[in-house]
Formats: sequence, structure tokens, C-alpha cells
Amino acid sequence: MTTKRIGILTAGGDTPALNATIYGAVQQANQMGISMFGILRGYAGLLDKRVPHVHLNPLLTTIPELDPTHGGTLVGSSRTYVEPGSADMDLLRENYQRMELDGLICIGGDGTINGMQPLCEFTQCVLAPKTIDNDLGLNYIDEPNTWSRPDENGESKRILERRRIDLEDIINYATPGYATAVFVVAQCVQRVRTTAESHRRIAVVEVMGRQSGYIALGAAYGQPDLILIPEVPVNLDRLEERVRQIYERQHNVVIVVGEGVKTEDGKELGAASATYDPAGNIRYSGAARALEQLLLDRIEPEFFNRVRTHEPTNSSCFTRKVGHTQRGGRPILFDRFISSQLGGKAVRMISEGVNNAVATLQYSPEHGFDVDSISAHKLRDTTGEIHPRCVHLSMYDADRMQPSEFGEDYLKSIFTNAIGWDDIEELRAELFNPGNLASRYQSVNTDISKRTRFL
Repeated sequence: MTTKRIGILTAGGDTPALNATIYGAVQQANQMGISMFGILRGYAGLLDKRVPHVHLNPLLTTIPELDPTHGGTLVGSSRTYVEPGSADMDLLRENYQRMELDGLICIGGDGTINGMQPLCEFTQCVLAPKTIDNDLGLNYIDEPNTWSRPDENGESKRILERRRIDLEDIINYATPGYATAVFVVAQCVQRVRTTAESHRRIAVVEVMGRQSGYIALGAAYGQPDLILIPEVPVNLDRLEERVRQIYERQHNVVIVVGEGVKTEDGKELGAASATYDPAGNIRYSGAARALEQLLLDRIEPEFFNRVRTHEPTNSSCFTRKVGHTQRGGRPILFDRFISSQLGGKAVRMISEGVNNAVATLQYSPEHGFDVDSISAHKLRDTTGEIHPRCVHLSMYDADRMQPSEFGEDYLKSIFTNAIGWDDIEELRAELFNPGNLASRYQSVNTDISKRTRFL
């Protein structure tokens, strides 16, 4: 098959590595003589009768606005999805055909996979993965078959979970955006620590990840005292005991908590009043705040007053949400490298006639990282649902509330050389560049709007 024109779009939440993925795809297309067109604002762009788009490589030369070191996505994103059989399907198909595309690359997560299913019915469509949560993939190939059918409440539960895995078993080892998110979180934990030390306080740092605790696990690089992940329900008695032990020894405690953490009775700490985002995901109201209150309710004021005399008890704890800073800014070297490789792999998949598949990152201790692909249906359970990949229990020491030895091996394979010298040089040269004082930020959106074309 000779492919002449490929479309590419980004959907769902942004990550630092989206432009790097697009860049890798366009560079591969240049080598293969393929024209690449960015569809603006994800699936929403294909539902616009004018289909706003940008030619990303006129004359097979990448446009200068496409900078792999710039976070976010120059073609914009949205959480708009198309339901199969809906009235929008005819418009989607018509607009796609008017673009005269031979294939489409979607960059996103599980919601984006579901969103691209209607397109797979009439054209080639593949996914280049992204998500800071690192939850798109499998701990082992037959993991989807470990889920039960939904009960009367529509909930599935894990059955027959495999107790041990090897690093080579992991399908899609790390997703673009994850490494940079951990980089941001680890720095945050280190900075919060000095405040906790200075004021003899307990700090609770909340990180993203929803039901997956990979970002919290990676926060171990910031050396928090305790890490709580959604995969392991919190034993409040054990947590209180550990907090007391650590505080008595060093007069400060830093706790990292994943936003989807639950107690042993199944209650999600951060979702007492559940609301949902446009993709149907729970918006967490604040696991850190809930945990802070639990600790204050359980630990008597006299415990803190021994080292914090003449200060109110309610000031003995404080919380911080790292929030959207995990999703933004310059991607570090690891993310830039794997993202560009996965973008290039997606172009090759289209050129080879592959449809409804996902580009994946694989790892082995002997050979390092490599790219591969997997059918999108391999990610689904027997009812067709794609479950978020969770931290395998062998990666976490529940008693210490820290990564296990195997979890440390997993993290070291990603982060040992994750930061490049150019990352450090960019920080030194650009952050306090005197020119920043005299000139305002120049948004890529302004430049892309000048290149935008409409049908």
C-alpha cells in the first residue's frame, strides 16, 4: 500500500509529550514521502463542516512551529467523542473523505481508542499512546481476562490476578508524558519537605493518576516518607502508627497520595461528592484534604504540642495538589525520545496497512527499549471495556508504603537517564533570560492560526 496523505489529531487531556509525538510522526512521513495534516481540536475538528487543519510538512519539510521540546499540542485537543451509530457519524465520514486522507493517527488514551472505533470501520486508524497517568497498557498480555463481568451496579472486579510479573511482560512499558509528570512531582515533594521540616508539620501531597498509582510510585524519587496508591486500600490504623513513628523521630512527615486512593471500606477519599468530566471520569474533590482531616481527627493535639508549642493544632498539617503542572511544560529527554519513536511507529503502521492498533513501547533488561504494536482489542476485557492499567501489587511494599524492590527496578529502567543535558541547559539559559522581562509569551496558537486552512 502506498499512502499519500495521513491525518493526525490529539484528543483528551494534554501532556508534555504531544508535540514530540507529532514531530516523530512528521519526521517519519518526510522520509517516506507522505503528507501529514494536523486536524485541529481532535475529533471536534472532524465534526466541524470546515474541518480546520494544518499541513505539517509542506514540501516534505517539517514546519518550524512544531517543536518537540514544547509541551502541549500545537493542533489543539478536545474531549469530544463520536458515538457509533450517532447522527454525527455521517458528517464525520463525509468530512474525512473530503480531506482525501488515506489514514488517521490519533494520539490519546483509552477514551481516544473508543473514539476512533467508528473511523476504523471505513479507514485505517491507529493510536499513538499518551497519558501522564501511565495507565494505557497491560501488566501482562492476558490481564484483560482477569476481570469479572459487571455486577448489578455495573462494576467489574479482578479475579485470578497474576501475583508475579517480569519487566518484559509489560505491554506499553511507559506512556509519553509519564516521565515528565514524575519529574515535576519529585521536585514538588523535595520543595515541600523543607517547609515541613522548618515548621514541624505533616505535608500531604496529592498527585494525579485516577485509579492508577504510577505517578505516586515515581514520587519516591522525591523521598517522601509514605506513599499511598489507589491500588492498595489505606489501613488507617497502620497509617496513623507510621505517621506517629516518623513524626516522633524527625518532627515532620511528607506523604504522597494518589488522587484515587481508597480506604479499606472501599470509600474513595477524594470523591465524596462525585462529579464527572466530559470523558466520564470522576473528578476527585481532594484526597489530600480528606486524609489531612482523618489524621487530625485521629492524632490528639498533645502529640503535636510537644514540639509545636504555642501553635494551633490545625496548623500541624498542610496539603498541596500538584495539579495541572504535572501535565504541562517542557518534556524531559525520556519523553521526547519515546514519544517521537512512537509517532514514527504509528506512521509506519498506517503505511503497512495496519488498522485499529496501538503503537507500544517495550522493554527488556538485555536490549533496552524498543517500539512494537498491539491490536486495540487486545486491551479490552470480555465485555469490551478497557480498564486502566494499575500498579501491579508486586511493585509496592504495602507495609513500608514505598516501592518494592521490583518497583524500584521498574522505575530505575525509566528514570536513570531520563534527563538530558539540554534539559538542564535550557533551564539555565531560558528561565531567567532578561528578554523574558521585556517581551510577552508568544503562543504557538497564534502562529498556527496563520497556517490553518479550511475545506
